[in-house]
Amino acid sequence: MRNTIDMTALGRSTVGFEHLFDMIEDSLETNPVDSFPPYDIEKVSEDRYRITLAVAGFSQDELEITSEPNRLVVTGRKRPAAKNGDLLYQGIAGRPFARHFNLADHVFVRGAGLAHGLLTVDLEREIPESMKPRRIEIGSGAIGTASGKRAA
Repeated sequence: MRNTIDMTALGRSTVGFEHLFDMIEDSLETNPVDSFPPYDIEKVSEDRYRITLAVAGFSQDELEITSEPNRLVVTGRKRPAAKNGDLLYQGIAGRPFARHFNLADHVFVRGAGLAHGLLTVDLEREIPESMKPRRIEIGSGAIGTASGKRAA
C-alpha cells in the first residue's frame, strides 16, 4: 500500500520544486528491501557529512559507488564463493543491494573507505561563490534614472 500526500496546493504556488515533491513521495514508500544494508548519516561539520553503511562480508571490488547529479548510489554484488563445507546457518547477509541517497544541490562525494565491514562515504556541500551572500555597498546617488541624476 502506498501512502500519498496531496501536493496540489503547494504545486500551485511553487515553480521548479517537482523533484522535491517526488522525493517526499518516494520516501513514504515502505519497502522491506530498502532496509539492507543498514546505514547511518552523520553531520560532521557545517558543510560536511558522512554516510556509513554496514557491508560485512563485502570486499572492495564487490562494492560500487556512483555519484549522479543530486543522487548517490551504492551497490553491492557478492561473487560466488568457493565452498569449504556445508553452511549450517547464514546470518550474514550477502544478497545484492542498491542503496540510493538523494543529495541536496552542491553536495559532492569527497571520498570513500572500507574498514572493519563499514563503508564510509564522505560528502561536502560546496556553495558556488556566485550563490554566497555578499555585501552590497550603498552609494550616495540615486539609481534607476535614465540620466543617472536624481529625480526631483
